[in-house]
Amino acid sequence: MTSSRSNAARAGRTLRIGISGWRYAPWRGRFYPAGLAQRRELEFASRMLPTIEINGSFYSLQRPESYRHWHDETPEDFVFAVKGSRYITHMLQLKDVRQALANFFASGVLALGHKMGPVLWQLPPRMRYDPERLDAFFSLLPRDARSVGALARAHDERLEGRALVKAARGLRIRHALEARHSSFIDPEFIALLRRHEVALVVADTAGRWPLLEDLTADFVYLRLHGDKELYASGYGDAALDRWAARIEAWRRGRQPSDAKLASPDPARRGARDVFCYFDNDSKVHAPYDAANLAARLGVATGMGEGGDTRFAAASYKNT
Repeated sequence: MTSSRSNAARAGRTLRIGISGWRYAPWRGRFYPAGLAQRRELEFASRMLPTIEINGSFYSLQRPESYRHWHDETPEDFVFAVKGSRYITHMLQLKDVRQALANFFASGVLALGHKMGPVLWQLPPRMRYDPERLDAFFSLLPRDARSVGALARAHDERLEGRALVKAARGLRIRHALEARHSSFIDPEFIALLRRHEVALVVADTAGRWPLLEDLTADFVYLRLHGDKELYASGYGDAALDRWAARIEAWRRGRQPSDAKLASPDPARRGARDVFCYFDNDSKVHAPYDAANLAARLGVATGMGEGGDTRFAAASYKNT
């Protein structure tokens, strides 16, 4: 563990490789030890991999006690990415969302403290590029403890008695946007992201939606949903080697020569943090692909060669 972290420090930027969510029935008895209580699944997964996306926050407002539990169940240096509410992205489609944003940030997410990583905003496939609407949305997004506290305090009566509005001192909030409509393949969109320092999500979706690799912030957010079958196919050695090379380039402030770009304007050079999440969960590929990619990049995990969890599993009581 110490050696890999030293390697990351020498590279100068953070690299986190993990999974999208952790509560999947097919994983039980395969990734998770047979008989492991469901309430301990996050505890186990967070010791195998250094970061996880919280998916429940996409479907409904969670409660502070849930976020506190997730914080307390994970190692001190663990990081969560938080998926933004679908009420904001899919129902309101980013229009007139200040109140909804206030409720989202007051719902308990701040209980993660310094374990809070980027916030992921995933747009619906039907939503077209609308520069005015995006610009207004980006302008509302909080970036630090002061701005998120001010926004959270504007929550409505539905959160009375269950709101959490105090942020950890020094908290920095970064945002990433995953667009799925072809109209976003537009240099103006890339310029807008750069102006607001929002990361464009590099999303591998088996060709269903656009894959763009423009660098728009001081970090890269990568989601690997499956390269042949959405949410289902695993990544072979050649694919993992290719993604490892791209991640290494991004970390060191470079862009691969064959990058798929929407804008001809080059990104500002500079080393970048990288957050990578495998979302090919339906056939239990995600945690093993994450471990195998991490091994290629010298990132420590709790999993053995080939993503083997048997040694770690042996230390868990099946209760």
